[in-house]
Amino acid sequence: MFRQNFCFLFTFLSYLSIGYSFVLLSTAPRRVVKVLKVSNGAWWGNWGPPQFCAEGTYAVGYAMKIEGGQGGGDDTSLNAVSLFCMGLDDVRFGGKITSIQGIWGHWHSNVSCHKVEGTPTFLTAFDLQVERDLGGGDDTGANYVKFKCRDFAAASTPYELAAPPGHGLYGRTGSWSDTCPQNSAICGLRTRVERPLDHGDDTALDNVEFYCCEENMEAGK
Repeated sequence: MFRQNFCFLFTFLSYLSIGYSFVLLSTAPRRVVKVLKVSNGAWWGNWGPPQFCAEGTYAVGYAMKIEGGQGGGDDTSLNAVSLFCMGLDDVRFGGKITSIQGIWGHWHSNVSCHKVEGTPTFLTAFDLQVERDLGGGDDTGANYVKFKCRDFAAASTPYELAAPPGHGLYGRTGSWSDTCPQNSAICGLRTRVERPLDHGDDTALDNVEFYCCEENMEAGK
């Protein structure tokens, strides 16, 4: 049984990594049509498991867990990202989701996409601020994330959504990720986090990926 479960998990993650559509057979089946990545993510730590909004709901907002500047101490900056999920009708609540997270800092207020001409908009692309590897310096990994919002059908022009103050303390933003295809939006995520090192240089959250989902008409049948 363990071997069968391991093979299933490996196959699932392999399909996600190359961007194939996939139906997650669990309590919340999702049809992933694209995996959003950036090229500047830090390499420390390990990837946590994917987490998804409830079936039929998509990310409309996000919040960040951030450790403030430590002065002469060990900075970690961004420790976690959570997504706030709603249905296409802007009524059904799909939960708040987060993958693994660092232990430092506190959660900042959630920020959400707004309606465009009465139509709900959803997260569809992201940009990550990361401090480069400093060698012998105080590394922090990822510092901040921002998104673009767009309606599900891709009829509206995407606009930027960034939680105040719009940037982190260290590092630079890279290029924007790809965008979710038409008739899809961000529905899940997984994070790469370095565990606490006790006497080492901690970085906490170092990279993140987001999953674009389309409507799964087979769900619930």
